[in-house]
Amino acid sequence: MPELPVAASEDHPLLVGLVAVSDRASAGVYADAGIPALQAWLGRALASPWRAHSRLVADEQPLIEQALRDLVDTVGCHLVLTTGGTGPARRDVTPEATLAIGEREMPGFGEQMRRIGLHFVPTAILSRQVAVIRGDALIVNLPGQPKSIDETLGGVRDPDGRVVVPGLFAAVPYCLDLLGAPFVETDPAVCAAFRPKSAPRPTTR
Repeated sequence: MPELPVAASEDHPLLVGLVAVSDRASAGVYADAGIPALQAWLGRALASPWRAHSRLVADEQPLIEQALRDLVDTVGCHLVLTTGGTGPARRDVTPEATLAIGEREMPGFGEQMRRIGLHFVPTAILSRQVAVIRGDALIVNLPGQPKSIDETLGGVRDPDGRVVVPGLFAAVPYCLDLLGAPFVETDPAVCAAFRPKSAPRPTTR
């Protein structure tokens, strides 16, 4: 019989790593907007206890790799979301860093991100976001702009508010279940998490 997941709680929260990749923000030229946007979206979407650990790094592959390894291997994050550094410019190396430390690639995330982006701009095909598994953690690259972060995570809605293209986060809680992370619920008004009917439901802790 498969082991039942354990519900997230204040004593056992979902640990989320947030990594902003930006030369100028990391140098203090301007304030980073990516991490606050991620925190705000997760604050609206997650209905279960969670805790964030943030890193702000320059567009340098060794620094990005170090931040990702630290958040997964040392901090123990179950989910890591990066923002920035995923375009075609020479210094956009977030995907390379992510693939370098990942153990298994999850190509569906990148495919869906570009599908969402193409609803808004034709340049979405230039994005190179990837997602990987490292140990028992999911790592996902996201765009750098706050509006794009919201659209990518929450999906595309019609004028009546109905989801016409699911956002990435609809699949994230079940993926985390399969990796052994705490079982989390979402606010369906922001993003309805999808789990198969046969998926195990949590025990209490």
